[in-house]
Amino acid sequence: MREHGYEHDEFPDIYRSLVQAADILLLAGPIWLGDQSSQTRMIIERLYAYSSEINDRGQWAYYGKVGGVLTTGNEDGGKHVSAQVLYALQHIGLTIPPQADSYWVGEAGPGPSYLDEVGGGQHNAWTTRNTVFMTWNMLHLARMLKDAGGIPAYGNSTHDWNLEHSGHPNPEYR
Repeated sequence: MREHGYEHDEFPDIYRSLVQAADILLLAGPIWLGDQSSQTRMIIERLYAYSSEINDRGQWAYYGKVGGVLTTGNEDGGKHVSAQVLYALQHIGLTIPPQADSYWVGEAGPGPSYLDEVGGGQHNAWTTRNTVFMTWNMLHLARMLKDAGGIPAYGNSTHDWNLEHSGHPNPEYR
């Protein structure tokens, strides 16, 4: 964003120091008007900006990383938000384990937030169980990928594909 006139942009430093080094990316955010929040969408877009980088085996930057989503809010939409976020994460190359989402929505409309003592989500057995399953599944898959050296590069290395077509009208393919 600095190259587009913004005075500062912390995301490149966050990406290099935290995201690149991570084995697991868990996006956590609120439901807003039944959908993911604009902040969640912005994070996905910023992650997407780095998805064309490649690792030393010629795979996209997020290959070998595990993704998941945690959503809270006072309105319906937990499954919808999870589906959108998990799709975006797998689309940029993260591996998604089974049950890679958990959410707590409370009662519809104004009411307690997740951390509120009375009526909050920390006392909800269903959310707690799903969060535990999600966490262990992400940890197990990350360990499996780490032990296997990541996703095998055979068949998905960018080094094996030449997308340059000199006669193609779209400059991205020339």
